[in-house]
Amino acid sequence: HAHNPSLCKKKQGKILEPPLPGLCILLLYTSPLCCFANFSQAKELVYKIKEGLPSGTLIGSMGSDLHLDLSLDPHVLFNLPQKMPSDQYVTLNSTTGQLFTSGNEIDRETLCPDSSEYNQGCVLSLDVFVLPQQYFQLVKVKILVEDVNDNRPRFPTGEIRVSVPENTQVNARFAVEQSATDPDLGFHGVQTYWLVNDFGVFTLDVEENEGGELTPFLIVTDELDRERREEYVTDIIAEDGGLPPLLGTATLRIIITDVNDNCPQFTESQVNVTLYGNTTKGEHLSRLHAFDPDQGANAVISYAYSDRVPREARALFHLDRITGVIKLAGQINTATGKFYKLTVLANGPGCVPAVATVTVHVIRVASGPPVITPRYIAAGERRRGHDEGVRTAVFPNRVFTVSNTDQRGQGTECLLEGSGPFRLTPYKLLKNEYLLETTEPLDHEQRQDYELTVVLRNPRGLAIKTFVKILVLDENDNAPVFKQSLYEVSVEENNPPNSFLTQLQATDQDSEARGEVIYTLGSDAPSIFLLERLTGVLTVSTSLDREEKQTYRFMVRAVDRGTPRRESIATVVITVLDRNDNSPRFINKDFTFFVPENFPGFGEIGVLSVTDADAGENGWVALSIVNGSDIFVIDAGRGALRARTPLDREQQGTYYLWIEASNQSYMLVLPSTLPGTSITEVYAVDKDTGMNAVIAYSIIKRKGGEPGSFDIDPDTGNITLKRELSDRGLYSLLVKVSDHGQPEPLHSTVLVNLFVNETVSNESYIQSLLTGEEAEIQMEEKQWYVGKLTERPGREDLFPCQPLLIALSVTCLGLFCIVVTLTAYICCKKLKKWRKCQMKRLEVEMPLKVNGDDADRKRTEISNI
Repeated sequence: HAHNPSLCKKKQGKILEPPLPGLCILLLYTSPLCCFANFSQAKELVYKIKEGLPSGTLIGSMGSDLHLDLSLDPHVLFNLPQKMPSDQYVTLNSTTGQLFTSGNEIDRETLCPDSSEYNQGCVLSLDVFVLPQQYFQLVKVKILVEDVNDNRPRFPTGEIRVSVPENTQVNARFAVEQSATDPDLGFHGVQTYWLVNDFGVFTLDVEENEGGELTPFLIVTDELDRERREEYVTDIIAEDGGLPPLLGTATLRIIITDVNDNCPQFTESQVNVTLYGNTTKGEHLSRLHAFDPDQGANAVISYAYSDRVPREARALFHLDRITGVIKLAGQINTATGKFYKLTVLANGPGCVPAVATVTVHVIRVASGPPVITPRYIAAGERRRGHDEGVRTAVFPNRVFTVSNTDQRGQGTECLLEGSGPFRLTPYKLLKNEYLLETTEPLDHEQRQDYELTVVLRNPRGLAIKTFVKILVLDENDNAPVFKQSLYEVSVEENNPPNSFLTQLQATDQDSEARGEVIYTLGSDAPSIFLLERLTGVLTVSTSLDREEKQTYRFMVRAVDRGTPRRESIATVVITVLDRNDNSPRFINKDFTFFVPENFPGFGEIGVLSVTDADAGENGWVALSIVNGSDIFVIDAGRGALRARTPLDREQQGTYYLWIEASNQSYMLVLPSTLPGTSITEVYAVDKDTGMNAVIAYSIIKRKGGEPGSFDIDPDTGNITLKRELSDRGLYSLLVKVSDHGQPEPLHSTVLVNLFVNETVSNESYIQSLLTGEEAEIQMEEKQWYVGKLTERPGREDLFPCQPLLIALSVTCLGLFCIVVTLTAYICCKKLKKWRKCQMKRLEVEMPLKVNGDDADRKRTEISNI
């Protein structure tokens, strides 16, 4: 084979540098197989890319990475055999060796469905040949595909059901087994869960198992009662750790299962029944109603006579143990008594029976009773709508015809028994006919059915009863009603996208689809707000900026699904709360003030103008002199620069001061706050690991108010009120947070200002208090946010040994000058000595005529030079 010397130096992707230039040429002729051996060994290149890159994105340049000379003749070519499935994701430039992404998008989850953060990850493997034959190399290319947050968490089902017994103890935990999954890796996977609405009785906790999987647990925070509410429906949100985070949603239906904590109760404990002697066997006399709010087997009720009811009464009056219906089981005769008292028990599982008394009065008659015939509709049930007015018949021409009366029909009385807005009146056009009509409008939402009894009695005392049941049909006569007409929501600016704002709640008293509510945004709502149609959850799709817009006001609508549709309107007002996200800015970059000599002490030299776009206490700015003469002070109110003493130009004509502007903030605490209440939380983050990241909070200095009024939790940083507040004013707490690192713990401090008062009426007064407190409490690090630590060293921390550094610099400069001087001196001495030696050599070479002794002495002198 012919071999190229420039390629013979390459091995495993690196250039071999021989110690002698001719070594490779020598090897070419003495061992012609050495380069072929190198070519026969496959080289490996590793590249890293992120998934989802667009077509044509450069992955790597193989020619450059292999250090190949692409100007050789014949030209070096790169070949990618299309044999591997992974080859479809890349394209190769055959002349430069550059690898690009192809039109097939690289999706890590599709390419490597079984990869995880615990194994080798997702790798695309390629074999690339370097041609022609004299340059042949086999290059193994590995492309590591890194994960990006391109998948949102997904629940295995759209609705998750969790059953919770109503007698569950507070703090009991129930696992939500159908947890969400996210094919993304690591921090891009599911990180937390939360509920859209916890109803004040639930919360979520998240536990991680040994395999790193997160399982949400539903925790009961208050007592439950199925009889008050048998289920709670909300949305459970799974959130990953991306920036911005992606969310997955499922409906969480919490079903409160029944326990036997209620006993049966009768609707009426006293029932009177009149029984006429001609009543036929099997006649319905009465029906007892008992109810149990429990469910299922716990609500099963059975009826039975008490042991005190005589046997003959039981035989005459049959009691259905399931329905509670009492029927006449025998014949009325001369031996039948005139009065019966029946004691009925309603039995429930594990309960003391409820008791009701049925009194039966028997009236004996000599002949058959009158007959009531309902016309046009089936006996026993009448139906009507609930929007009809007063004195409107249940149905047109629906009447009761009375027969078996005396010849003239005189003295026959038709009565209506039972409760409800109904009455029975004679029909004017015909004899012995009566019309059933309403006395006031019916309302399905108040009552759905009525049970009435039509009683007919003739002059001889003969009577008969007919039972009538009226069902009230529902109509779409109610519009949805919002729980509140004005929803006021406050949200801090710089919120994450898709943040939850509030949940609208509207109810419709109508039944079925007529009572189902759909929520929509009004036409005046900005497009950044999103409203879930079924749940009423209001979110904002983007991050809000208070400096851009402070208040959003728009309408929302609640519409039912009845015909015709009815709707109601509510107003939503969203107030964007300010965060201290803007730094103070000086009006001018530099301030120059000219003052006359002997300027009086504490005279105003000039005003340092500074602005801050934040609002309220976040926009309060404190000015301080961080570097310069200590004879100057700054008025905290106006920002005026003053001199403590008169200025003398002969002592110093110019002063340079470094002025720093910083934000100040506080928190309002009401004097009526109860001890034990959480006031605020100091939050710190340590990027170390292990014990070096375990932090503890402590209050190291207090100023103002009663000592010991506030306490801090060493583990959470939660500041709570320890005792009642009797003093108004500013309480300043210097909080220290330190880790447990070795050999020496590190720490930071933050100043927490708490203003105890009913209101904030004088902000300038509070600002002066804040300025004074900060001056008195020596802070170790600059505070930027109350309750949040940052590491921002002051200028004195950046140069703590400035005088020592200056002294060392001057010393080094002096030593350098001495070394340069000595070097120059030595060089001059040697130069002068060398010139002198040269002159003497010239003298020796001249022809001199001297005697022998002189010549020997001269040579000796020359040799000693």
